[in-house]
Amino acid sequence: MVYELREQPWFGLYVSYQIVTTTLFRLPYWYLLSYPRSWRPRASWTKQRSVLVRFFRHLFDITQKTGPLTSFPTHRAIRPGPGVKGVWVEATPHLITGVLLSMATAANVSCAYIPGYWIDNDETLPAGAPPRPGEKILYRLHGGGYIQLSAHPTDPTANIAHGILKHSLSITRIFSIEYRLSTSEPYKPEHPFPAALLDAIAGYNYLVNEIGFDSSDIIIQGDSAGGNLALALIRYIRDHQQHHPDLRLPRLPAGLLLLSPWTDLGRSHEGPNTSLSNFYSCDYTSARVVQRFSYSKRAFLGPFGLGFAERCVYISPASLNSWVGARFEGFPRTLICSGGAEPLLDSIRSLLWKMERDMGLGAGEGQVSYYEAKDSLHDHLIFPWHEPENGETLTVIADWVDHGWRDSRV
Repeated sequence: MVYELREQPWFGLYVSYQIVTTTLFRLPYWYLLSYPRSWRPRASWTKQRSVLVRFFRHLFDITQKTGPLTSFPTHRAIRPGPGVKGVWVEATPHLITGVLLSMATAANVSCAYIPGYWIDNDETLPAGAPPRPGEKILYRLHGGGYIQLSAHPTDPTANIAHGILKHSLSITRIFSIEYRLSTSEPYKPEHPFPAALLDAIAGYNYLVNEIGFDSSDIIIQGDSAGGNLALALIRYIRDHQQHHPDLRLPRLPAGLLLLSPWTDLGRSHEGPNTSLSNFYSCDYTSARVVQRFSYSKRAFLGPFGLGFAERCVYISPASLNSWVGARFEGFPRTLICSGGAEPLLDSIRSLLWKMERDMGLGAGEGQVSYYEAKDSLHDHLIFPWHEPENGETLTVIADWVDHGWRDSRV
C-alpha cells in the first residue's frame, strides 16, 4: 500500500538506508550506465541529466512507500518565511450550485476558509495590493496528484511561477491558492472531489471581487493535477455563466495555460504500447507511477469510487470514453505544454484534439496552441536543471502570454 511505511517504528532507518545506498552505491552505477548514449533513458540526454532523472526516480520510489520525506504547507495554516506573502481567502458557498453542489453534498464537502500566496519581484508590494492600471496576473493551481505539494513559494512547483515572472514582460504578479489535498487509507479520508474545485473558485473570486482584477487581465495556469483543476474551474464558470447568471460568477479569464495536465483519471489511456506504459521507464515517476495514480485517484474520488472518473467531465475531460463527451466551446484561448517523453502524453494529445475540434487553430478568439518539448519529462518546468527545454518552454509561454494581450488591444 502507498505510504505503508510511514507509521512503522523503523521508518527513519529505512529512509536513511535508502539515501545512503543511493549516495554510496547507486550514483556511481548510474554514471556508468549513462556513459554510452544507447544506455541512457533517452539518447538525446546528457550524462548529468540521465543521472539526475534516475536519482529523482529513486526518491520518488521511496516516497511511494513512505509518503513525503518532508512536510509541506497545507490549507490549515499560512507558513511564514522570508518574503512570503500569505493571505486568507473567504469561502464562497454562494457561488456553488447545480451539479457541483449536488456532488459536494454527496461527498460531504463544504466550502472552506483557505490560504493563498502571492509571488512577485517587488518586496515592497503588500500581499493583496489592488491592481495597478493595466496590470496582468497569473492565477496558479499547483500539481501533485491532488495529494501532495503546495501553493507556497518555496514549493518545487513554484519554480514555474518564478520562471514565468522572469521571462514574461506582461505578468507582474502570481497568486496561488492552497487548495485542500485529498487523503485516503491508511490515513483519515478527507477532502475528496470537489473540495479542490470549491477552493479554486474561491481563489478566483478573491482576485476579481475582492482584490479588483478584471477577468480579462487574468490567465489561469495549472500543472499536472493543477491542470485538471484549471480545466474544471473554466468549465464551471463557462457553464454557469450561461445557465445561472444570477450567481454573479466572475467572467472567464483571458487565457488558460496547461502544463503537462493530468486530464484522464479513468482508464481510457492505459494499456500496452501507450505513453503510460512506454515512457515511465525514462520519467522520474518510474514504474510506480500506476501505484501512485491509484492512491491519488482513490483519495481524490473518495466516496464516488474509481468508476466515477469514467463518467465525469470535470474529472476526465480528455477521456476517450463516450460517457464523458467533454466539449470546449467558449473556453478562453489556451496553451498546452507537454514533455515528449512523459507518461501522460497520450491523454494530453487527446485533450489537444478535443480542444482543436471545438476551439480551432489560427487567428481568432478562443484558439488553442500546443508546444511539445522533445524528450522532456512530465512537468519539466519544476526542474531548473532541465535545460535547454526548460528555457525554451518558458520562452514559448512568454511569447504566448505577451502576444495574446498585445493582440487583444489591436
